Amino acid sequence: MVETAVVALALVPAVLWGFSPVLSKRGMAAGGSSLQASLTVVVVDTSLFAGALLALQGTNAFAAVTPEAAAVFLGAGLVGTALGRLATFTGVDRVGASINSAGISSRPLFATVLAAAFLGQAVEPVVGVGILVLVAGLVVLALSKGGDLSGWDPRDLVFPLAAAFFFGVGNVARAYGLRTFGDVTLLEAVALNEVGALVALVGYGVYAARGDVFSAPRRTYAYFAGSGTLTAVALLALFGALELGRVAVVDPLAATAPLFTTVFAAVLLRDLERVTRGVVVGALLVVVGAAVVVLGSGASAA
Repeated sequence: MVETAVVALALVPAVLWGFSPVLSKRGMAAGGSSLQASLTVVVVDTSLFAGALLALQGTNAFAAVTPEAAAVFLGAGLVGTALGRLATFTGVDRVGASINSAGISSRPLFATVLAAAFLGQAVEPVVGVGILVLVAGLVVLALSKGGDLSGWDPRDLVFPLAAAFFFGVGNVARAYGLRTFGDVTLLEAVALNEVGALVALVGYGVYAARGDVFSAPRRTYAYFAGSGTLTAVALLALFGALELGRVAVVDPLAATAPLFTTVFAAVLLRDLERVTRGVVVGALLVVVGAAVVVLGSGASAA
């Protein structure tokens, strides 16, 4: 019974993270910008996580969080989330939701390399196999002739890959923080992460004097707010799955999001994207490669 609940909970973020890029693509196509999208998503996520913290921990929230711990999680949000989301929405705009989602799924590759370098985690030989499969998937995506109907250059894959790298940095920083500061709850860590991202994005917006945040068409905010809500609910479901089950089961299931994005894009974004056989094969290879990397890393951590 528990395993069934774990599988169901792990598939919730896969489906929601699979659908979220579709809303993001609609928002970008309607005149939105990457900064506006990132700010909207972070504001929504911060509000939802703050509400969850208040409901679950009340006035005890952050009571055990030291300044050093806060700095780690705020920094993770500044780099991992703020930069990651800016790159994500730029990627959605340039290459399309299906290609971008598959590219971002290379995150375990960067997280594994960074964890080995900075946290001393061993890398098993099977991880190398996963990396080769993952890279093959990215090559297939680059040659797929799918994605945004207006066309894109293979160099545009740098945006989803940059997002994957930044998200990987954030994951390693959060793992370090949770390992070092054991009194910090997962929800507190995520809330601090979102606050750090919000401060960074607001600061960037003020510095760059980006008027497009407020000049974008009104309907774009609805798309990005919906994307942010799905992201937050997906993350909470992922927490629940990780609490009930093993990472080796939960992570690969949650990482199937690009396959759902491919299906949703093929049905709901026909006027904006082309989902070719290469996109499907490339997304599948990236997901399989990422799953092998996660499983191999989990084996070495155990």
